[in-house]
Amino acid sequence: MVDTIPATAPTTGHRTGGTADVRPAGGGDDAVRFDVDAVASMLLGRWADDRRTSRRLALDPALHRVDGLTMAEQRERVLAQCRILVEQDAIQRPFPTAFGGTENHGGNLAAFEELTTADPSLQIKAGVQWGLFGSAVLHLGTAPNHAEFLPAIIDFRVPGCFAMTETGHGSDVQSIATTAVYVEDTEEFVVHTPFRGAWKDYIGNAAVHGTAAVVFAHLVTRGVDHGVHAFYVPLRDDTGAFLPGVGGEDDGVKGGLGGVDNGRLHFDHVRVPRTNLLNRYGDVAPDGTYSSAIDSPGRRFFTMLGTLVQGRVSLDGAAIVAQKLALQIALTYAGERRQFPTGGGDEGVLLDYGRHQRRLIPRLATVFAQSFAHEQLLRTFDDVFSGRQDTPDRRQELETLAAGFKALSTWSALDTLQEAREACGGAGFLAENRLTSLRADLDVYVTFEGDNTVLLLLVGKRLLTDFAAAAPRDPASTAKFVAAQVGNRIADVSGLRMIGQTVLDRGSVAHAVKDLQDTDTQRALLTERVATMVSGIAMQLRTAGRDRAAAARIANDHQHELIEAARAHAELLQWEAFTAALEDAPDDDTRGVLTWLRDLFGLGLVEEHLAWYLLHGRLSMQRGQAVSAYIDRLVRRLRPIVPDLVATFGYEPGHVRAAIASGAEGARQDEARAWFAAERAAGRLPEQEKKPRR
Repeated sequence: MVDTIPATAPTTGHRTGGTADVRPAGGGDDAVRFDVDAVASMLLGRWADDRRTSRRLALDPALHRVDGLTMAEQRERVLAQCRILVEQDAIQRPFPTAFGGTENHGGNLAAFEELTTADPSLQIKAGVQWGLFGSAVLHLGTAPNHAEFLPAIIDFRVPGCFAMTETGHGSDVQSIATTAVYVEDTEEFVVHTPFRGAWKDYIGNAAVHGTAAVVFAHLVTRGVDHGVHAFYVPLRDDTGAFLPGVGGEDDGVKGGLGGVDNGRLHFDHVRVPRTNLLNRYGDVAPDGTYSSAIDSPGRRFFTMLGTLVQGRVSLDGAAIVAQKLALQIALTYAGERRQFPTGGGDEGVLLDYGRHQRRLIPRLATVFAQSFAHEQLLRTFDDVFSGRQDTPDRRQELETLAAGFKALSTWSALDTLQEAREACGGAGFLAENRLTSLRADLDVYVTFEGDNTVLLLLVGKRLLTDFAAAAPRDPASTAKFVAAQVGNRIADVSGLRMIGQTVLDRGSVAHAVKDLQDTDTQRALLTERVATMVSGIAMQLRTAGRDRAAAARIANDHQHELIEAARAHAELLQWEAFTAALEDAPDDDTRGVLTWLRDLFGLGLVEEHLAWYLLHGRLSMQRGQAVSAYIDRLVRRLRPIVPDLVATFGYEPGHVRAAIASGAEGARQDEARAWFAAERAAGRLPEQEKKPRR
């Protein structure tokens, strides 16, 4: 299908909507008709209206980041911006109707992500208040908790904190040291941080603005530790002073997100009422008796944490928004900025140079893949949190998707922002063009709501669990299963697969490319990489038998491979989401263009891991060469359509707010060319020195 669309030569211009005709240079009637509006609608997804509403709000200059402010000024500005969100009814979506909400969970995150275009500090501070602090009360509490605490959280009378992370324990929440010991005589919990490493750290709103916190601590009653639970703990009085027993520090200047007042909190035997326990999953009676509908402490803990997954979901979406902004800035600039004489003597625009195309256009394909995958993640999230499909399996699927996608998109955001900055040269380093500030603000996204490496370990463990569940139990079947795995390994190392490919291709790169274009071929390449890595680790673990110590050593020895397998799994899911989205595209050239992008994304993953495919006999040398050759061809084909692909993002100049993406560079280039043309025509240009040839 893709070869029916003609390759086209570079063109300039920018579309904001409708169907674009991208015509080849040199005349002719053939053209690629690309429906910008249809693809823009696909990217907006199910909650398009919520995204549009949030984008309109983000055009308000009062919500925009202002460079040059002091840390204190920036924090106060973002605090005021949060109040604007309340005034504009921008934060009520996920809350129950009884509290003025609409229980619109997917739409809430879709809208929330778009605040990144205004100021990432606003997105994060709002996320702390309503996505973490408020969400913890909503999802971990019961009706009495909701009635007592939610109204003041929603209308921002009580700015709050989400106090989970400790200086000594970040992602390892089960090992935190803060305790909440129940005292029967007074029906109170005593919240205490026993040493410096137990202080709650990096906590948003803790340094200045937070007046209460949801504090995670080990619940102890009648001498028994029932694991980590959440407690509503007041922090400050009306003057902003810490309450008795509460203390803290300011984290001070950070590498980014200067508008968020991160700080540390500690508690010296602070007493809170028994009813301040957020008791949806565990409760303590007045006499100290503990009860829970979930008997297993481990399952109870992970169920509680699973209700807070929306932070990871929203970071995935915010990272995608940041990449779209960066690519819109860099690609717009690259289509206008001229540098170095071309074969015709005129200076060429940056985007006409092969290396510039290679550094940006594949990243454009990646952000499309991430966008379609994020839409599927949002739908899964909404299915679970709306209650329509709130089952253990669906929740586990949601947690796995959120962990994998958040890791990939936040790492990709840093890569794309840096590449976009470099692609814009010195102009990209100017604060007015936003790339450096976005890069600084997005840096910590790879760490909070779960360190990316730890998240991929969680995904990897899920893959091993699924593999074990699928493996047979009886001896005869197990023997056949092991034999099949060994057979696959023999095929890998013997080169049988490569021989088959060489025969099929008959020495023709064109034949190799045709097979690589096939959806099933791409799916097989990406799937087999995941399956091979997971099965290899699982087979090693089987050698440990019931020896837990040996199993732990083997798992540690193969931790790197497990993370790579998890990453490959998440990449496969992104590719699958892109492939599924093609079915919703118009059945014309538009689908063909999106197929090019999908192929560029999928084969880009193969090229990135080409050594693995060659070492494991999954690709012949000729097909390995064909992968890169076809990627180069796809990049050239997509070059003329770049302005229209960028237009599908739907961001206005007021969202982008970068001088080099405003058309100013094009105007400067036109002025320069007009001046030289006039001077040349008038004969006023000096003659160029000519050196004699030797």
